[in-house]
Amino acid sequence: MFRNLALAACCSFVLAQALEPARTPVLVELFTSEGCSSCPPADRLLQQLDSQAIVLSEHVDYWDHQGWKDRFSSHAFTERQEAYARLFRLDSTYTPQMVVDGVLEFVGNDAGRAAQEIGKAAGRPKAEVRLARTATGVRIDVEGSPAAADVMLALADASAESQVSAGENKGRSMRHVAVVRSLRKIGSVKRGAGFHGEVSLPPAAAAQRAIVFVQEGGQHRVVGAAVLVQ
Repeated sequence: MFRNLALAACCSFVLAQALEPARTPVLVELFTSEGCSSCPPADRLLQQLDSQAIVLSEHVDYWDHQGWKDRFSSHAFTERQEAYARLFRLDSTYTPQMVVDGVLEFVGNDAGRAAQEIGKAAGRPKAEVRLARTATGVRIDVEGSPAAADVMLALADASAESQVSAGENKGRSMRHVAVVRSLRKIGSVKRGAGFHGEVSLPPAAAAQRAIVFVQEGGQHRVVGAAVLVQ
């Protein structure tokens, strides 16, 4: 009986993995804020893209003085967006902004443009990135990077919801996907080489997504990505 139960549990786990949508190794970053009235459509679009690509919702903090403090906001994400603004030679940052594989940006609620650019990015050469949960964190293996790059690790809440009581979105219930809570460099890789290692994570991270992406220095082209869901 116990053997049958174990077999059934194993089959259920394999089935759950099979039912999990395969995500193209394309990184889609959305710079957003709960204080921005133009952002809810982009947040909804990112939820739709979640089954197609590897998505990150990065909440900036420059809307926090407009009457509503976004509890997911971080100045680190504002600085990341500012670096992209310099790369793309923009006059200023804005929300919602979507960045695909670090190579181009557009208004974050443009579904047609998002689909087009994800399709293009899917055809570019990428490093193979494999992830596996361990007892204390995550095992990371990167093979065949097409360029020298940084290996980045993001931890993200799979979903989140807020009842906004002030600011431009007052009275709205806002839902988010892949809300980034931390983002850091964990190593580097040379062109044509690989990266192999295990990163220890706090116990709470077991309930979060682990996203690893390989990005050329100076926040340029993303040449590989993978995600581990809960």
